[in-house]
Amino acid sequence: MEKTVKKTVVRKTKATKEVKVKAEKAEKAPVNLNAPIYNQNGMEVGEVNLPENIFGLSWNADLVHQVITSMLSESRTIYAHTKDRSQVSGGGKKPWQQKGLGRARHGSTRSPIWVHGGVAHGPNGLKNYGRKVNKKMKIKALYVLLSKKAKDGEIIFVDKFEIAKPKTKDAIAILESMSKIKACPNILTKKNNSAIIALSSKNKVVEKSFANIGNITVDELRNINPVSILNVKYLVIENPTESIKFIENKMVNAK
Repeated sequence: MEKTVKKTVVRKTKATKEVKVKAEKAEKAPVNLNAPIYNQNGMEVGEVNLPENIFGLSWNADLVHQVITSMLSESRTIYAHTKDRSQVSGGGKKPWQQKGLGRARHGSTRSPIWVHGGVAHGPNGLKNYGRKVNKKMKIKALYVLLSKKAKDGEIIFVDKFEIAKPKTKDAIAILESMSKIKACPNILTKKNNSAIIALSSKNKVVEKSFANIGNITVDELRNINPVSILNVKYLVIENPTESIKFIENKMVNAK
């Protein structure tokens, strides 16, 4: 009985080691730095060369976790707030005289030991949950996530989006065409957080057309950050030539 238990334990440890080795090999596998460019109809129209310092980085979980945690802490909305004795109303007059009545001495009804008095050591809405992270760390985390997305084949480059008038029907037609691409077959059918479309410049027509599609987010490329990328499956980048230059200049301008 003991021999069989030992054999099963050895088999399990070997299996876990093999899984770890495969994962490490997949992580170290070279990334294809040539990506196809599609049009909004899902047809391949060209190719773009991806810089290795942005799309070829190895995964850094510690950096990404630190940046994501700090960004979420900074955006945290504080609701819990209690009033201390200086904020509650009343208590201007001493409740009774200091001596002679046999009662405990009190100076104000706003004391925390009184009903309707202030709260001692309660939560304060002025608390700051923000955590400082250097600008270069945020940019490096963005590059690491872009590299991870590129390695997993979850970045789609589109030359441009053209919609004459704001129509949800036209936006759905574009997504149906893009679902023919092997990299994103479920971009339209995925229920939540399917994709974020990063536009090279402001385009209100495109934004209004996709506004009624709940699983798609449209924003300008300059507003893309590690949190927004991590929340979605696919990243669609418009005008890849200018967009990649803009992303690359982020680190240059931060120095």
